[in-house]
Amino acid sequence: MGLLQKTVAVITGSSRGLGLAMAKAFASEGASVVLSSRSDAAVQKAVNAIQAACPGVQVTGIVCDTSIMKQVEALAGHAITTLGRFDVWINNAGISPAYGPTVHIQPEEFVKTTQTNVLGTYYGSVVAMRHFLPRHAGKLINIMGAGARGPAPMQSAYGSSKAWIRNFTLALAKEYNNSGIGIYAFSPGMMTTDMLTTVHVVAGYEHLLKSFPTVVRALGKPPEAPARKAVWLASSATDGRTGLEVYLYNPASALVGFMRESLRRLAGKPSPQPDPQVIPVPPVI
Repeated sequence: MGLLQKTVAVITGSSRGLGLAMAKAFASEGASVVLSSRSDAAVQKAVNAIQAACPGVQVTGIVCDTSIMKQVEALAGHAITTLGRFDVWINNAGISPAYGPTVHIQPEEFVKTTQTNVLGTYYGSVVAMRHFLPRHAGKLINIMGAGARGPAPMQSAYGSSKAWIRNFTLALAKEYNNSGIGIYAFSPGMMTTDMLTTVHVVAGYEHLLKSFPTVVRALGKPPEAPARKAVWLASSATDGRTGLEVYLYNPASALVGFMRESLRRLAGKPSPQPDPQVIPVPPVI
């Protein structure tokens, strides 16, 4: 308790999933937190939840579509006006179109994903760095995901955006290596959030997700786990260590997960969680 006392953190896409879990984890360590989402109702609900869980901690939030620069600037302005500054900025907001081959996906969904994931991370990074550079201090954390280190077939929009985020973040860290600012790329791994438990798939390709429930049970973890790692990244433990590339997934943990799932099946025990909901959507062609 108290690892982030006197810290002000801005987290995009923080009304649910990993973003909300990080906001709660930061608040539990004493940080003041600025939330954002595209929905005002969702922001207020998240603010109320954190205030109830962490009484006495300062929590605020506003609507922000991270694909629009002016709204990202407004988010930073809200943090400064309300709390005086911000010390940590996390570009977490992200979306994905339906699972399926690229040409069969609605072009506007591909573009929307790119605008949110790529432009949102770019805008957030630029706005945060403008605030950090004159102070020679601050921590910028950009969230990666599937596809960051290699092709992600059937997830080309999402995977390519995460590869861009990885390269952009590591380049930024080298550009500002001696600035006093910590710049980190963080991959939280597979989590049991809405993005994983409700999956849209291009009709005709549902069979490719036949083993997906098993993969989720073996590898999926609650977002609270990576949220704790984000606290570590934002803490003094990473001072002077800019350019860190952190992955929570590794072959050893995957092996343990699949062994645990196999033993559960052999023992005939019920699944600890319902299977993901797979929703078909019409293909473009």
